[in-house]
Amino acid sequence: MLADGRALRLLIVIQFVSMGAMEMSGPFWPLQIQHLLGPERAGYTALLSAMVYAGPMLAAMLLTPMWGRLGDRTGHKPMIVRALLALALCQGLAAITLDPWLLVGIRVMQGALAGFLAAAQAYALACCDSARRGHTLARLQSATAVGSLIGPVLGGWLMDVSGFALLCYGATAICLLCALGSFFLPADKARTAKKKPVEPVALPKGWLSGILLVIVLIQAAKMMPQSFYALYVANILHAPSWLIGATYAASAATLTICAPLWGRLFDRWQPAYTLRVIEGVAWLCALTLAATALANEWLGFLVSRLVWGIWQGALLPVAYALIANTVSITQQGFALGLGNSAAKAGALLGVVLGGIGMGLVGLAHSFWLVALTYAIAAIGIRWVRSFNTTPDRSTLSPHTYHN
Repeated sequence: MLADGRALRLLIVIQFVSMGAMEMSGPFWPLQIQHLLGPERAGYTALLSAMVYAGPMLAAMLLTPMWGRLGDRTGHKPMIVRALLALALCQGLAAITLDPWLLVGIRVMQGALAGFLAAAQAYALACCDSARRGHTLARLQSATAVGSLIGPVLGGWLMDVSGFALLCYGATAICLLCALGSFFLPADKARTAKKKPVEPVALPKGWLSGILLVIVLIQAAKMMPQSFYALYVANILHAPSWLIGATYAASAATLTICAPLWGRLFDRWQPAYTLRVIEGVAWLCALTLAATALANEWLGFLVSRLVWGIWQGALLPVAYALIANTVSITQQGFALGLGNSAAKAGALLGVVLGGIGMGLVGLAHSFWLVALTYAIAAIGIRWVRSFNTTPDRSTLSPHTYHN
């Protein structure tokens, strides 16, 4: 059986590799739908292209908390294995289906059966020292960011070389290997059973719902540019295609570096002070996105993207850590499942708002709307701070905080 430190390292590798495998097909679902529809049914392309992304997000948003609650009862390792096998199955089915509507259905099934990220987070918290929860969750977020960065590049190469089917078969094989690797993770239930039982902690009224609202707001702001990013860089900045990818990857690169540093820092602070800092970071995001909107050449745009990635490392991973630090260990799978559902709800909201906003204000001014959304998120965080009592030290996990 692996020691806790080795278990965490293995989990991070599994998360990086599996998320990279899933992101290999990420940009190419609309192309496959277009291919399956053919010219005679091309009118359905836009509808099914939207459904192939929105469907799994909605399914995951609704069912991830259920998988988290099941993990609280049975252990989170079985949920990791189950989710990886479900991902492998759905990618394999996507490779062989010839019906575009069925392809959308498979994607919805994938969202409903997965729940890997929440299970990995809950398992990691069972492994790690309670004083390093923020740092641990940030490392997992960094692994996801790097996988999401490398996956589409590898997927694009496979699409050019062999087509969509082999791309999905490759993702299936990788997920199966990750599921095999996850069998080497120690059982978290066996480990916690040896510890003194933890009494359930009653949370202050409204605290968890307030943190979930914070997650929705910051994720909506983060995902807004998805709808217009490539168009903006190509048509407004007149940048070549490789710069679209480079500037897009820039924020992921700085997030990967900075998220563990932010997590280590936030592990020292009380939840009330952490939420105050998150509010300040949201305002910094608003200012950074204003600079992005003002940039009229690619170098200034790239710099703003790098700075934005620094701030991103202090938002979503830290919000998850706030949940982990204020929820009983017997409820963390369910609570983190709610957090992941809130993130998906925010992402879906952001993509919709980005598309609507581009139509209302025009492509050239779209990043101003993102800056405005971050400002609204900061105001929302201030509202959560004002109207929700944060837990004091007596209700938290037994590690020490400092203001």
